[in-house]
Amino acid sequence: MRKTVKNTVFILLLFTLSVSAALLAYLYFFSSGGRGFWGDRNLSGEWTAELNMTDQAAVTALGWLQDIEAVSVSLEDMESYMQDLTIQVNLTLEQTGRSEGTFHCNILPESYDACCQAAYEALAMAFRELLTERLHMAGYTGETDKEAVEALVTETFGMSTISYLMSCGPTLIPSLEELQARYDGSGTYEAAEGILTRQFEAGEAVGTRAERYIRKDSTLILYQETDSGANGIIYILKQSQ
Repeated sequence: MRKTVKNTVFILLLFTLSVSAALLAYLYFFSSGGRGFWGDRNLSGEWTAELNMTDQAAVTALGWLQDIEAVSVSLEDMESYMQDLTIQVNLTLEQTGRSEGTFHCNILPESYDACCQAAYEALAMAFRELLTERLHMAGYTGETDKEAVEALVTETFGMSTISYLMSCGPTLIPSLEELQARYDGSGTYEAAEGILTRQFEAGEAVGTRAERYIRKDSTLILYQETDSGANGIIYILKQSQ
């Protein structure tokens, strides 16, 4: 079962990278907008990105349910429960020179809390339905509607389904501290030849971070390569109006 989950994760990552490569190719050939390949170097403004946690949460939940030998469930089933799980990242850039300026970036805590709550609510829904199915298979003849199953869970574990999953279940999304260590910080930046170099002077991620960037109107795309350079992560930010 673990091998199946690993294969699923690999396929998802491969698909994501293919889409990312296609997006970059499209922007390279078609979206310069007459302002040079990299578009407008003035990146000033308030930008917002939505970090999608849906795939990670669904795959993690699937692996946990398979480990506890729950009734057969597929990745498609989990994805139907977990939809649009996103965490908001705010990035403010203020140009102070021709191609340089200051920045401030942070994870929105309220957005993180809402995403975490939605992820565990989705897992709780799947858990209750799978528990109902297992009760039927075991010949249980009592009530099995949502309220009855929730009452059984509370009686068994001494807490609600969501509380049980949050304390004893899988870690569906990275902790707020992990994400803050990756994204939160402020400092100065330079933009040249399609490379946005940010010098973090405050926050946990003190140091220099270089990202390829493309700006097209109210969209800013940042592409961060991994240490190996083989894969990368794309962040698409929208400018606040």
